[in-house]
This record gives sequence, structure tokens and C-alpha cells, in this order.
Amino acid sequence: MYQGKERSTSQKITVVLLESVILIIAGWFLFLEGGQQLSNWFGWSFTEGNEIRNTTLFILFLIVYGRMGITLFYLLKRKMPWAEAFSVPLAFSLYYIGFSLFSLTTHKPLTTLDFVYILLFLFGSFINTYSELQRHEWKKNPEHKGELYTEGLFNYAMHINYFGDLVWVTALALLTRSPWAMSIPIILFCFFAFYNIPLLDKYLAEKYGSQFDTYRKHTKKFIPFIY
Repeated sequence: MYQGKERSTSQKITVVLLESVILIIAGWFLFLEGGQQLSNWFGWSFTEGNEIRNTTLFILFLIVYGRMGITLFYLLKRKMPWAEAFSVPLAFSLYYIGFSLFSLTTHKPLTTLDFVYILLFLFGSFINTYSELQRHEWKKNPEHKGELYTEGLFNYAMHINYFGDLVWVTALALLTRSPWAMSIPIILFCFFAFYNIPLLDKYLAEKYGSQFDTYRKHTKKFIPFIY
């Protein structure tokens, strides 16, 4: 999954197209009659939610969508397998569609607490994207070829970019004001901690050897100062 460098343009375009469709479906739920249609079809208790909350949530979705485009076409240099091109949009459908449906279950107006959640979302987005930008700029220097990047935000956790993902996803879950929405960041944490990170660590250990061993001994794995 992590080996090889290739543009993978077709795969990246596929990701963008699928995410665009998913985002449109989320908009249908949040602003049109998607929730009501689900109620009619399946008898589920979806309402129209709160208009300002729904609009805020969708704006944050657009930020996620834009950041994904930056990652795909500017930061991602490795080969993207076709399986990943379909699995990534599937994961993001949990965010766009899942959080939209959870948002439709509450009429609560936005409060100061919701603005805290928005700031938390921006904080997590910053950690994820800025850490990737730092690494990208460092790797552009030919003198660093074959070396493991351990500087910048990656000095606080080996997979600080994934921590940023967990933070902004948790913020979206909290913004829906549905306790059931927290199941999504819990699933994401388990995916990172028990599958993605071990897989990536194995690759890094094989590629960087002693550099990675030293890095691992002195740096938290996922959550700064904790884990």
C-alpha cells in the first residue's frame, strides 16, 4: 500500500468524483427532503434538524473536501491502489452522510459549546494538513533523500497527521449533538490504532531501519504526550 511512487491520476479523479457525489447526497439530507424521504421509506425518526447547525456542518464538510483535494493532487506522491480509491470515499461517506443524518435528529440551536467544537475542528484540520505540508517541504530537499522525517509536528507523535484526523472527526461528531455520532470517531481510532498504524510502522521499519527504531523509542505513536 505504501510502496512505490506514481501519479495515480485516474484513481485520484475517481476519489474526487465519488466524494462529490457523497457530498451532494449529504446536501440533499441537510437542505432538501432527504431526511423526510428516509422517514417515509423506512419509518426512521429524521426531521429537518436545525438550519444553522446543518449549514455549519456542510461548510465544514466543504473544508474537508478542499483539504482532501490538496492532499490528493499536491501532497500524495505514492501510488494509490484502486482498492484505496474506492475505500477512501466509502470512509468519507461515514462523515458526510453519517454526520448529516445524526444532525437531523436534533433541533437544538447553536450555542457557545458548538463554537468550541468548530474551533476543535479547525485545530484538527490544521494539525493534519500542516504536518503533511511540513513533511512535504522537507522531503523536497535532495539532501534528505533516504532519511526519515521526524521534525515539525511529527516530533510530538509519529502519526500526528492521523491524530489531526481523529480530532476533526470527533469535533464533527460533537457538533451533531447526537451521542450516537461518537461511534464514528471511535471506529476511526480503532482503525488507526489496530490496523493502519501497525501496517505503516512495519513499512517504515523495513525502509528506515535504525532511524525508525530510534524515532519509535523517543516519540509517542499516535496521541501527543499520551499514546
